[in-house]
Amino acid sequence: MYQSAAIIGTIDETDPDKVVIQVLKLTGERVIPELMKPTNGLLLEHLARYYFATPYVSGRVLDIACGVGYGAHMMAKMCKKEATEIVAVDCDRDTIAYANKTYNHPLVQYRLEDALDPDLPKKLGQFDTIVSFETIEHLRDDRLFMNSLYEMLRPGGILVLSTPFGQGRGKPCSEPFHVHQFTQEEFAGLFHAFSEVELYYQRGVTIEPPRRDVKYYLGVAVCKK
Repeated sequence: MYQSAAIIGTIDETDPDKVVIQVLKLTGERVIPELMKPTNGLLLEHLARYYFATPYVSGRVLDIACGVGYGAHMMAKMCKKEATEIVAVDCDRDTIAYANKTYNHPLVQYRLEDALDPDLPKKLGQFDTIVSFETIEHLRDDRLFMNSLYEMLRPGGILVLSTPFGQGRGKPCSEPFHVHQFTQEEFAGLFHAFSEVELYYQRGVTIEPPRRDVKYYLGVAVCKK
């Protein structure tokens, strides 16, 4: 029987004798592997994207909007020889607390940060690899976000980014947590500043170049600065 919420207790930083209780609920958007069946389609699709990204992981790595940390932990374990440090950031305090407790790893540093903070590049520095999965559709200023990602990549660095397709920038979509969902053309246009761009498409757990007469709901870009 799978639960619908994860409950963790952490020590209050201002009062060591006080325990703070945090509750993370399954919302249909957040992936919490401990609360999901191994055959859950959403979980499998998210894991597939991290598996897809592992050959591109090297040096200093940023996982932006890392959620509960399962992906950063996966990269740390699978790429321990290639990665020197993984910085995993999310804007939700309880989620970061859960990540620190559940997916702690010597290579991973979890940080509470806002993806649209204009000072983020100054705070975090530069990276050899950046992964951003299912993030940009939640943000009102996608151009600021893309500019920050570009600035945070070192020359020759690799960005792996995914997002679902929809009706287009500024148009309503059926997902309550998404600001909008890009068309395939808008998605391709996000990466004009990069020197090399490879576009892939996801269908279930399969991530591949586009095939004729196959409908895809999500795009994955691999970009080199």
